[in-house]
Amino acid sequence: MPLLSLAQETRLRRVGFLYFGTERSARELRRYQGFIEGMRESGYVLGKDFMLEARYGDGDPKWLAAMAAELVKMNVEVIVTGGTAANYAAQAVTKTIPIVITNSPDPVGEGFAASLARPGGNVTGFSTNTAEIDAKHVELLKACLPRLAVLAVLQNPANPVHRSRMKSVEAAARRHDAKTLPHAADTVEAIEAAFAALRQARADAVVVLGDTFYAQQAQQIARLALELKLPSIYVSPENAQAGGLMTYGQNITDNFRRAAKYVDRILKGAKPGELPIEQPTKFELVINLQTAKAIGVSIPSSVLLRADRVIQ
Repeated sequence: MPLLSLAQETRLRRVGFLYFGTERSARELRRYQGFIEGMRESGYVLGKDFMLEARYGDGDPKWLAAMAAELVKMNVEVIVTGGTAANYAAQAVTKTIPIVITNSPDPVGEGFAASLARPGGNVTGFSTNTAEIDAKHVELLKACLPRLAVLAVLQNPANPVHRSRMKSVEAAARRHDAKTLPHAADTVEAIEAAFAALRQARADAVVVLGDTFYAQQAQQIARLALELKLPSIYVSPENAQAGGLMTYGQNITDNFRRAAKYVDRILKGAKPGELPIEQPTKFELVINLQTAKAIGVSIPSSVLLRADRVIQ
């Protein structure tokens, strides 16, 4: 009996990690490392206390579905997902294995939970509440560009949430007497084409909607915006680090670290349907002054004073 108890106590727990983008982007954005660090904070050492079965969709929803099915066949005890497409892929292949989502603009509307307080199924995790963020993005751009008239919006047609988010941006733009120009892009080539179109349209600024693929292509998007001297605003702080003008939103990378606490509770017997989905309580404003100088935009002191971080 003591030997049996020891074997039970020392067995490695098997955790799945399903990420929409590439392995490289998951590591560059520190989302993979963030989750491992969170597990360590909860008392789990990789290779000693748990195995992490990481699978990546490389930006392809069909491949992502195959990777989700593979994790189910491996009998992982819980799946941590990164990206809207990853959330859907995991939910489509299992209604029993617990799923911890790291970001979802509307978990109830997207069908992942009955309510935020009591999800009820096998999904829990984090809501990103983007409707409030969209309005703030337009407000911040208007503060920096008083004559803002034409606002471009980069949206991913493969992201079902972007349709409702586009409406939020349009409503906010109307309040500031600005016209919106939506541009769809879901490939590297499509992003290049979208910015070429922005050159022709003479947009005053661009809002880049939050998306795992766009986070993966942060360097490309920032480069294109700089070439056009186009003020840009994003959700993730990593985009400002890559050269974008501003970011305002929740720190999604930190959600991967915090997701480990959900995994810990689930491994100890908690039911995901009884674990409330967390709503964001803090939004970060990051401003890249190097980019502002390069594109000739003067950031008002009223905006600078609100910044959580300024890149000099």
